[in-house]
Amino acid sequence: MGLFSPPKRRPNQFNYIPRYFDPEKDRREQRRRELRGESYTDDTPYIPGKYIRTVREARNERKAQQKENNKTPRTFMVFGIALIILIVYMLVPRIVAIMTNMGKKPTVVEQAEMDNQLFNPYTPITIVPNDYQEE
Repeated sequence: MGLFSPPKRRPNQFNYIPRYFDPEKDRREQRRRELRGESYTDDTPYIPGKYIRTVREARNERKAQQKENNKTPRTFMVFGIALIILIVYMLVPRIVAIMTNMGKKPTVVEQAEMDNQLFNPYTPITIVPNDYQEE
């Protein structure tokens, strides 16, 4: 079974051979780039986070340009404020009138008028004939 294995003479080694690397071709391409004046390698030293910073700065510039080009939030804000002023102008007087009438007790004359509206014993009674006939 797998209980005992003999000791190894040497440890496992990593043997990586690049499949598509040709040093002669690499030298030729480098020489061609130099002759053309093209350089794929920057002579500036690498600064940690350099690429992340450039992406972040480009994103921030793009957002700033979008904010400058996009004026619709101001339009919506002006429209919203006008709508709120209109609602306040229409509703506040009604609410104030209701609130002032809530705490006020009716006078004797107003109470009598309200009672007359509810029940007046002198109003004529209308009689509706019964159309139901027994056989």
